[in-house]
Amino acid sequence: MENTKQDVLQNVQNLARMVNEVNVCMFTTTDDKGRVSSRPMGTVHIDNENNIWFFTNEYSEKIQEVSKDNTVNLIYAHPGKNIYINISGTCKIIIDKTKMKEFWNPLLKAWFPGGLDDPKLCLLKVVTEDAFYWNNSSNKMIVFANMLKAIVKGEKYEEGEMGKIKL
Repeated sequence: MENTKQDVLQNVQNLARMVNEVNVCMFTTTDDKGRVSSRPMGTVHIDNENNIWFFTNEYSEKIQEVSKDNTVNLIYAHPGKNIYINISGTCKIIIDKTKMKEFWNPLLKAWFPGGLDDPKLCLLKVVTEDAFYWNNSSNKMIVFANMLKAIVKGEKYEEGEMGKIKL
């Protein structure tokens, strides 16, 4: 079954909402020996095409890794809100001062003291290819009560929404 434009738009909005609620992901790359490396990164923007944007240092280890293999994985998790997202995509290094100004937030000075004038500052643009999510927006007490109810009734616990976001 083919997605309508409305379905795609709804999927884009749902993914953006969940990513923005969690905001920090484990940004995962692979080094030249095939080892997986993950580090926390704050999302600075998710655009209408589900591209996810990050600021970083142009000379960081992750830049070396994505220069050799641009496949990345982003894992967002917020146990308090029961939101989990696994995103696969390809990463592009973007050096564009106009884009940087568009996404800049003064709080980023904690990581980039030179601000927008920092010569090492660049953007990473992750082009989303696949996105899977698990979302149970109930609070922990409701989740626990539903788990207990399933145990008592001998039924399988239903965890809430989950699935692949078709883009």
